[in-house]
Amino acid sequence: MPTMWPLWLLTSLLALSQALPFEQKGFWDFTLDDGLPMLNDEEASGADTSGVPDLDSLTPTFSAMCPFGCHCHLRVVQCSDLGLKAVPKEISPDTTLLDLQNNDITELRKDDFKGLQHLYALVLVNNKISKIHEKAFSPLRKLQKLYISKNHLVEIPPNLPSSLVELRIHDNRIRKVPKGVFNGLRNMNCIEMGGNPLENSGFEPGAFDGLKLNYLRISEAKLTGIPKDLPETLNELHLDHNKIQAIELEDLLRYSKLYRLGLGHNQIRMIENGSLSFLPTLRELHLDNNKLSRVPTGLPDLKLLQVVYLHTNNITKVGVNDFCPVGFGVKRAYYNGISLFNNPVPYWEVQPATFRCVTDRLAIQFGNYKK
Repeated sequence: MPTMWPLWLLTSLLALSQALPFEQKGFWDFTLDDGLPMLNDEEASGADTSGVPDLDSLTPTFSAMCPFGCHCHLRVVQCSDLGLKAVPKEISPDTTLLDLQNNDITELRKDDFKGLQHLYALVLVNNKISKIHEKAFSPLRKLQKLYISKNHLVEIPPNLPSSLVELRIHDNRIRKVPKGVFNGLRNMNCIEMGGNPLENSGFEPGAFDGLKLNYLRISEAKLTGIPKDLPETLNELHLDHNKIQAIELEDLLRYSKLYRLGLGHNQIRMIENGSLSFLPTLRELHLDNNKLSRVPTGLPDLKLLQVVYLHTNNITKVGVNDFCPVGFGVKRAYYNGISLFNNPVPYWEVQPATFRCVTDRLAIQFGNYKK
């Protein structure tokens, strides 16, 4: 029945709030990730579960208010794919999820969300929004998830709600992140801002001051190096599909809490000795599709490292101590994934002892092929 599918929409949102940010595939096309799957490690996920709506938000509402053409059920207002030019009126004040994706909205005006003080999630993906009034989000005192990707924004929206936990703003036209734009967002946990023409110079000093992010993704941008002024609270940092050419000694100095570091699809030729020593809790390292000529030094010293992606590089030799420390009992977690395929390595010369700290041989991907 057509009236029942918004319930599925809300159920999906509830599941989303407890999922790893990096693995939100197939739900409104939030990410464009490809490649090998990530670890399902709750401890490392950075997922926030405190923002799940109360159970009473699932109680049916009998309000007669529903914008023309939209579907309204269980406090969910679904107005996607209607060709809307503006945010519709007559939205029930008890709405918790408002879906306006895939429309032709160009502007968010001052009173567009007036009275929606219970709104938990706002979906504006794939519109034509280029202008947002400075007070457009003022009524949204309980908003935790804002998805405004695939629009025409040239700047981070001003005066975001202090309750915000998750911001998805990838695939816009943002070139600059000024200092103070995130002021007061003490609850912010996750920001996805890839697919914007951001260069390193576009981040003003102090742009992320005050944020205690777990997850940040700035992929598919124009970065030539690892930004040095990101939140030091990060557990996951994804900078894939940029133009980074090297990792210098102190590039990772402030990111000692990282569990996952994504640097695939860059132009990295060199990783300076000692660079990885600043990442004692690292569990996943993605360096695939770069221009490395050797396995990075320092991997054996990362006691919790479990996954290393090195496929599609220019690696010509793999040493017996490149991955595993000398001696037993040194490494606290064995590898369960090492990818080395599509490298010019003479694999028959690699000694079996090279992978003595790997769970089993199926965890190693060899061979000059592309998966």
